[in-house]
Amino acid sequence: MGKIAGFLGNVRHELVKVTWPSKKDTYASTFVVIAFVLLIAVFLWGVDTLLSTLVRTLLSR
Repeated sequence: MGKIAGFLGNVRHELVKVTWPSKKDTYASTFVVIAFVLLIAVFLWGVDTLLSTLVRTLLSR
């Protein structure tokens, strides 16, 4: 039990040192992540469409 209590004490001590982001920073980061995910999704959709069209064209000959 002493090891667990010591570990939890260390965790609490380290959490005090953490600098948490502000609400504004959190919203900005969330927006960047969502925009990047959408950009990558559109890019992958385009590559998938291009490759499937290419394969379909090559196999139909």
